[in-house]
Amino acid sequence: MLEYISIIITAIFVNNIVFAQFLGICPFIGVSRKLSSAVGMGAAVTFVMVIATAVTWLLQTFVLDPLGLAFMQTIVFILVIAALVQMLEIILKKVAPALYSALGVFLPLITTNCAVLGVAILVIQKNFDLGQSLVYAFATAVGFTMAISIFAGIREQLALSDVPRSMRGVPIALICAGLLAMAFMGFSGIKIG
Repeated sequence: MLEYISIIITAIFVNNIVFAQFLGICPFIGVSRKLSSAVGMGAAVTFVMVIATAVTWLLQTFVLDPLGLAFMQTIVFILVIAALVQMLEIILKKVAPALYSALGVFLPLITTNCAVLGVAILVIQKNFDLGQSLVYAFATAVGFTMAISIFAGIREQLALSDVPRSMRGVPIALICAGLLAMAFMGFSGIKIG
């Protein structure tokens, strides 16, 4: 149990996918103008990241490694994630139109989100079993959602603030992202177990 708690706290705070590992930066910057968009993206990433991690872990463990095709990992994982997102989009459109419309444009954006591929590869590198992989994927997605939501809240506030003209938009957003990353470095001293 302590092992899972350690994975959760480490994935959310200590090794946050955005602030410590610098994965998922494109949606972090691009979709964080409004809090509602950020939360929607976070929900979509959580959904896809957990399912993609499960599928890629199973493929790596039961297909690639036994056949000696581990060198194909990246290509296979990219294809699996893209196909999975497309299948989820089709299934959600038929089965749950409300959820499909809620996720909207975020599902196709996840296909190119390097955080999903990064987590799929990291669980293999860390030699996690399936349970640990799913907990890590979920916690990492929670960390991503938290990071993008905090950043969206800051950006909404900045839109109402009197920012010098030369700093408006991307420059002040990047400065705030850097400050957030530095703040999350404070969690690096946490030791569990």
